[in-house]
Amino acid sequence: GTLFFVSDRTGWWNLHRLRAGRGEILVEMEAEFGRPQWVFGLSTYAFASADRIICSYTQRGVWYLATLDLSTRTLRRIDVPYTDITSVRAAPGRAASRRAAFVGGSPTEAPSVVTVDLATGRCEVLRRSWEHPMDSGFLSIPEAIEFPTAQDRTAHAFFYPPRNRDYAAPAGERPPLLVISHGGPTGATSSTLSLSIQFWTSRGFAVLDVNYGGSTGYGRAYRERLNGQWGIVDIDDCVNGARSLVERGQVDGRRLAIRGGSAGGYTTLAALAFRDVFAAGASYYGVSDLEALATETHKFESRYLDRLVGPYPERRDLYVQRSPIHFTDRFSCPMILFQGLEDKVVPPNQAERMFTALRERGISVAYVPFEGEQHGFRRAENIRQALDAELSFYSRVFGFDVAGPAQPVQLR
Repeated sequence: GTLFFVSDRTGWWNLHRLRAGRGEILVEMEAEFGRPQWVFGLSTYAFASADRIICSYTQRGVWYLATLDLSTRTLRRIDVPYTDITSVRAAPGRAASRRAAFVGGSPTEAPSVVTVDLATGRCEVLRRSWEHPMDSGFLSIPEAIEFPTAQDRTAHAFFYPPRNRDYAAPAGERPPLLVISHGGPTGATSSTLSLSIQFWTSRGFAVLDVNYGGSTGYGRAYRERLNGQWGIVDIDDCVNGARSLVERGQVDGRRLAIRGGSAGGYTTLAALAFRDVFAAGASYYGVSDLEALATETHKFESRYLDRLVGPYPERRDLYVQRSPIHFTDRFSCPMILFQGLEDKVVPPNQAERMFTALRERGISVAYVPFEGEQHGFRRAENIRQALDAELSFYSRVFGFDVAGPAQPVQLR
């Protein structure tokens, strides 16, 4: 007869329970015990026994595992070597109550299925998502940073410095910076080992993976910054994150690039259209026309933009004002576009229209389509080809030589 649930009535997704018609908070923290419900079967907590919950929560982009004693409402953190924890499971019972299971990842380990002994905190990896060992000499460990942004606010990101044990930059040279705007756009990036990020840091790039306003994991007020402001807040945060690193002397202000996929592709295109900060950009199946997205996208996200931009068609003016396709005269730097030809979320015509418009205006642009790919590339050979092509593109823009064979890119 007791209902347990997650509510953000305090401004943070905290654990609550309702019994005998009375609701009460179980643990009040500036932390998130929940995730956005974009997919089915999510679980951030489970019952190890009738009076004990095993739960995960995040603060400043880092996830933790803990037990919650329901009789005393005492939360005790379990020391585990993971910074991203999902799919928490436990089975009530005398034997099972000593263990729980979850999917865990960290900056040095890809997601793995893990069990933990709740008495000792000892973890056992049951299955890794991939088994290839990584030499630590090539791994860049991210730093969770906070930086000033528009409206006297601060925003969050993970900063990855370049790292390659076999090479060093010339004395006094600062690295180029690659800013990543995640998809969603109301999801979040994490610090779990990402081979695509390590691809760049091992080749001399610094990477800023931005959790711009609207991202989850930082409380409701932060999450709601994007309401009605998509195409404004996300751009401001990506731009100000890059500027912050330039001011700190950590990156080269003349070699700033931005990349992103899907909603992150939109932020990339909009940043290049409406700001003059980045010297290059790469859009993966990005949105160039918000109005087309509102009228053509799949059913699940059919009214998503009403909250992020405004009700359509009543506020069609906002959709036009924030669509890069209508402002190709403002683009001034080279760009590369990647697109799956079977994409039903962001159809290929969005990338094709952008490519044609920029080419007609004399902007250096490349278009790389992939047969058989949908929204997000899944074939290993295509992922590799895209990364190699993007690296070749930056080498031409920033004037450096690529080590090893390069994927040729035709800039028009």
